[in-house]
Amino acid sequence: MMSLETTRTVWQARADPRRRTASIGMYTHVLDRWGIFYDQPIVLNERQAGAAIEGVVRQSATSDIAALAVDTHGYTDFAMGLARALGFDLCPRLSHLRDRRLHVPRRYDVRPQLAAVTDRDVRLDLIAEVWDEFVRIAASIRSGKCTAVDALTRFGSAARGQAVYEDGVHIGRLFRSIFLIDYFTNTAFRTELQHVLNRGEAVHNVQRAIHVGKIPAELARRQESLSAVSSARTLLANVLMAWNTTHMQRVLEEMQAATGQAPSSEQLRRIAPTHLEGINLRGTFNFPVARYARRILPSLASDLPASTTSRRA
Repeated sequence: MMSLETTRTVWQARADPRRRTASIGMYTHVLDRWGIFYDQPIVLNERQAGAAIEGVVRQSATSDIAALAVDTHGYTDFAMGLARALGFDLCPRLSHLRDRRLHVPRRYDVRPQLAAVTDRDVRLDLIAEVWDEFVRIAASIRSGKCTAVDALTRFGSAARGQAVYEDGVHIGRLFRSIFLIDYFTNTAFRTELQHVLNRGEAVHNVQRAIHVGKIPAELARRQESLSAVSSARTLLANVLMAWNTTHMQRVLEEMQAATGQAPSSEQLRRIAPTHLEGINLRGTFNFPVARYARRILPSLASDLPASTTSRRA
């Protein structure tokens, strides 16, 4: 998530804790091979786990997302269990790792080496008792009956004591324990998680370079106009990265032709298409929408004059 400054009169604006200005959050999902595949405006200073899950469920760019890397703000125990029910793993880069503990079912045999960092407090009987209700929540999100943001707002810390919330927390603790074991013991997994999150920060730098100034009040008062601002910024960021990638590929082919050697895949994956040198970010962009109206909105083809339609075809 990154924040964009706006005026204080906008009802969705919240104080950015870093810049101390009225701002609106923009949450983007970046593929491990670059490219933003989902974006959405959110309210600052709230847990981002719902927005993180919502982006994976609603996106249509790819169908094979197996894991989602997030920071601590994009994680809750309930969200971790809900994400697994929706078919992917939530992989948080947690703060205060030294204080994190493992959670296992009650009466589970724990090795003496792990006893000091393990709590036997997961109730399998509670999970079995309200499992159907927990699955119903996941099915409602998947089908679009409700959003992940609404579900995780409903089952946040304020729902403590409710059976469904406690069930989701216990499920999430189990998956968090599995994740922490992988995080501490699998160096490649830990390195890749950090690498993916750094890519997201690099994309944010591109988006900040594209968007300067404040979001005007007239564009920040409605959710539809805010979504349009977020989508336009995402489109331009993807265009910039695609342009960089095209020229990087051309240089790579020239190097291979000149030396007869190709860089290793490990070297190539470290090269980011987010460099801003040589790109005019303050020019005037002219998009001839009318010329491509038939392709963009095929439903309007019948409304266009016959001569115009045939000429543009």
